[in-house]
Amino acid sequence: MGFRISIGKKKIINLIIKDHVIRFVDLKTTNPPIVQHYGERYLPAGIIHDGKIVDLETFEVILEECVSDWKIDRRLVRIIVPDSFVIIRKISVPLEIEDDEMHGYIFMEIGSSIHLPFENPVFDYVRLGQKESQQELLLFAGPEEVIQEYAAALEEAKLKPLSADISSLALFRLYDQQNTVEKENIMLVQVDLKSVNICIFENKNPVVMRHLMMDVDISKWERGKNHLILNTYLGDQDDIYHPLEDAYLEIDRVRNFYNYSLNQGSKLVSKLLLDGDHPWLDEIEEKLKNQFDIPVIRLESQNNVVGDARNMPSSYHLNIGLGLKEVD
Repeated sequence: MGFRISIGKKKIINLIIKDHVIRFVDLKTTNPPIVQHYGERYLPAGIIHDGKIVDLETFEVILEECVSDWKIDRRLVRIIVPDSFVIIRKISVPLEIEDDEMHGYIFMEIGSSIHLPFENPVFDYVRLGQKESQQELLLFAGPEEVIQEYAAALEEAKLKPLSADISSLALFRLYDQQNTVEKENIMLVQVDLKSVNICIFENKNPVVMRHLMMDVDISKWERGKNHLILNTYLGDQDDIYHPLEDAYLEIDRVRNFYNYSLNQGSKLVSKLLLDGDHPWLDEIEEKLKNQFDIPVIRLESQNNVVGDARNMPSSYHLNIGLGLKEVD
């Protein structure tokens, strides 16, 4: 599941690009997979904003430095589509549409029976089953312009873009590898330095997604070695607490929307799965545990699915989940 850019079978680098950081994981696809190399480079403010490359020239220079420092030139790469551009739609199509016709059918219907907030989408889908005289699909879409801008920057840095995935799918893939997930309605919450992404999974398929930005000055976080952001904020801590309080309210609204507006109480979120690279993730976890009457758990990487990655920072979970995309 994902957005195909090109194909190939060589060793693949799993690259995450956010507003504030670039991270990579080189995952050896053995059984279990083993993380061979990983690293990160924090970005100055203003290079990328809400997933959109604002300063392309500076971004390309930094990306080229990363490729050189990490010695990953000419490697195939998977990337994540910025959460702010990802659209999920449940659609219905005639039963007679076969697999080899589906992509063309969806393409023709975009703009008429299928409405998206951007032109020229890149899309993928999964089948959900039959409902009355129609077959139901879950459609994933993103703007081709944004994805191709990232792909062009990767090529300029001597990388070979392979495919683009969705962050919620990548993280859920890691969770699914580690747990027996059967008929659970799970709310996945990613809390990063500047954003919160909420996605509810029903029978392993994402059905509701919400993305929000937090207005935070990341330059005021204390920096450690290699510009690593530590857990001390040097500015007014209310500048962090206030956006987080807004995020907690939004998480509750999304949960209530799924439970009652979408399902009239017939289906309920049964678990909240927390992940992200926010320095205060432990405190955020406690806050959510106090707020919700359902289990709140952290995504972990402490079993043999990820081999030697057991001691890696949780901020690399997204890269690992991306790397499990084609691992049996």
